[in-house]
Order: sequence, then C-alpha cells, then structure tokens
Amino acid sequence: MTLEIDSVDLEFAGRKILYGIYIKSEQGKVTGILGRNGSGKTSLLRILFGDLQPKYKNIRSNGKCLPKPLYLTEKIGYLPQYSLLPKHLSIKLAFGLFKVSWEQFINHFQSFKVYDKTRIKNLSSGEIRVIEAYLVLMSNKEIILLDEPFSFIAPIYVEKFKALVNQVKKRSIIILTDHFYNDILAVSDTVYLLKNGCSKKIEDKKELKREGYIN
Repeated sequence: MTLEIDSVDLEFAGRKILYGIYIKSEQGKVTGILGRNGSGKTSLLRILFGDLQPKYKNIRSNGKCLPKPLYLTEKIGYLPQYSLLPKHLSIKLAFGLFKVSWEQFINHFQSFKVYDKTRIKNLSSGEIRVIEAYLVLMSNKEIILLDEPFSFIAPIYVEKFKALVNQVKKRSIIILTDHFYNDILAVSDTVYLLKNGCSKKIEDKKELKREGYIN
C-alpha cells in the first residue's frame, strides 16, 4: 500500500504555507517529516487526515485519488499535538474503546501497571502522551499519523516507541513528525524536510546541515 500527497495549496491570512509538496509513504517503511515551527508539518498531517481543507490537494492511495477524507473511513489513526483523550475517562475504558490490549501495554510499559483503575486526569502530561501515542500506534489502522509522539515523554519511553514503530510498520503506513530530529532519523526509512512551503527528501544529517535545519 502507498499513500501520496502533492499539489497542495494552503495559505493562512494571505501567507502561503504549503505549495510545493510531494510526500510518498509506503507500508513497511516509516516516513519522517522535519521542519521548523510554522513550516506546515501539523497542517500537512491534518490535510492527510482530512480535517483541514486547503485550496487544493491531491491525495492518492495506491495511485488512485481518494474520493473522501480519510477520517470518514476506518483506515486511519491520528495522534494530534493536543490531548486526545477526555480527562474523565478511565485508562482501562480508553483501551477498550480503541480495542487495544491493556495487558500487552503493561508488558511494554510496566510502570503503568498501577494505573489500571486510574482516570486520565490523574496522570502527568507525559504519561498521558505515552498512553495516547500507544493507543493510536497499536489501533490496527492501515494508515497512522503521529504528530510529535516523542515530545514530553521520558527517553526510555522514546526508545520503546521506536521499537514498536518498527514492528507496526510491517502492516501499516506510518508518517510521523517531531522536533527531535535524531529520533526521526533513527526510526524513519524516508525523511522529508519542509522548508519555504516545499518538501525535500533528506538522505542524512549532513544534508540537514546544508539545508540550514541544524548547525
């Protein structure tokens, strides 16, 4: 399975945000997206998800244009930057709603075992992020979009997530973005840099330096 997006025309208040984009992602490969604040990373994921409508876009699955937004299908899972789960929800119920195994989760994240009867509102922001990222990643969707999944969580959890991403990519298309470029480079098979409204395929860290993204 492949997912492609190009011919995007997105602007806010007369300012062009995206206009020279081409991104291709494939099942079996992780696609990472880098870019400075305001470069359009989140907007691009929202356009793919379908809740942000640009002036124009072309999204294709296996070479065929998609007739309706992906969020209207059951094919896609999306982790936004903002909190995903209602604060009053119990953790166990959240796992039930996503049809994800709590037992498998605590096998990976054993320190969360004590939270089996806890509500989301009683967790730290980092702990909530771990649970939300895990639920989306393990939700058995064909397409998974992760917007800054590594932010605000402990480094030990980041390493666990990178291992899980490498497992899940065998059955799903995974597109993720984060400011931690070393983690993106480590987990991604293909990396794109968003700059000046356009996308460029990046081969290594040296190219990020040449593009002025890192010193």
